[in-house]
Amino acid sequence: MGQDQTKQQIAKGLQLYQSNQTEKALQVWMKVLEKSSDLVGRFRVLGCLVTAHSEMGRYKEMLKFAVVQIDTARELEDADFLLESYLNLARSNEKLCEFHKTISYCKTCLGLPGTRAATQLGGQVSLSMGNAFLGLSLFQKALESFEKALRYAHNNDDTMLECRVCCSLGSFYAQDYEKALFFPCKAAELVNDYGKGWSLKYRAMSQYHMAVAYRLLGHLGSAMECCEESMKIALQHGDRPLQALCLLCFADIHRSRGDLETAFPRYDSAMSIMTEIGNRLGQVQVLLGVAKCWVARKALDKALEAIERAQDLAEEVGNKLSQLKLHCLSESIYRSRGLQRELRAHVVRFHECVEETELYCGLCGESIGEKNSRLQALPCSHIFHLRCLQNNGTRSCPNCHRSSMKPGFV
Repeated sequence: MGQDQTKQQIAKGLQLYQSNQTEKALQVWMKVLEKSSDLVGRFRVLGCLVTAHSEMGRYKEMLKFAVVQIDTARELEDADFLLESYLNLARSNEKLCEFHKTISYCKTCLGLPGTRAATQLGGQVSLSMGNAFLGLSLFQKALESFEKALRYAHNNDDTMLECRVCCSLGSFYAQDYEKALFFPCKAAELVNDYGKGWSLKYRAMSQYHMAVAYRLLGHLGSAMECCEESMKIALQHGDRPLQALCLLCFADIHRSRGDLETAFPRYDSAMSIMTEIGNRLGQVQVLLGVAKCWVARKALDKALEAIERAQDLAEEVGNKLSQLKLHCLSESIYRSRGLQRELRAHVVRFHECVEETELYCGLCGESIGEKNSRLQALPCSHIFHLRCLQNNGTRSCPNCHRSSMKPGFV
């Protein structure tokens, strides 16, 4: 298969994919991969396969095609292609919750010699790195990466990238419910203003993050409405990862309403998909919700079983914030049972997690992450209670003493 025929077949696959005939598109692209001798065409079709498998939640296959794409880029001896392929490898590992590998591959991208693609893809590299740092609960580094991604988006008028960063910032500010809602609302505005030709996944993504924030704020009707819209799009497009997240959000909404009978099967469905696709961090969030349901039912032994499974996964992934929340829930259970030795062990681990993540206000010393708090990030990316900064009136960061006068992006 020559260059022209390869281009035609890639375009045919894209048409099928955009009309939701995903399996037919994959068959066309796999045939190109099998028969084409055009290296550039092979590289492009591998990129299509990476994207398609990502959206279907087939993350191990996504990783496999990303590795083959790197080999193809090396054959081509082109720095632009190499940057793009390393970014796909970073994203594949991000989806599989291999956050240290994600960061390593992102650093490889940033260390490549100057390329034409660096301007287009540099923001996406920073976003992927920020998501990985967030997955490891390294909040200052995550925020620095998200700010870099926003600078790329603003400097290059890349509203699509800005939309994705805003959704990630919604997750970042999960302990400040107003900011957790503000950023996905901003993403939804970008979709409405600029997204006429965009994939519907951007609308679905912003609606899901709005649903999570509305649920945290107790606006359960709005949460349900946003989550239903997101789920509708996810079902239309066969987006298994987003379907799992929506099921988790539905379960959390029903738990917040006290409807545990409806919550449990949705947690089960979310867990089934997340196990299938390899989203271990999502599994932790499901098990945390399940544990809270068992606590509400006074079935504390079952709650502790769910917590133990979640702790193992959270430690495996390296997510300290989840570990902190699980220790906090364990504390309340052992306190209610009057088991002092177990209580002390979880109190110690809770405070160790707070120290390791620097999840405390540098002014008042209170931990951040247990409850809703109005937060403010300074340009140095250190985070404080907003009330503490207002009361203190400092002109520099209390942690690193850099000037706090220059406003940051977030």
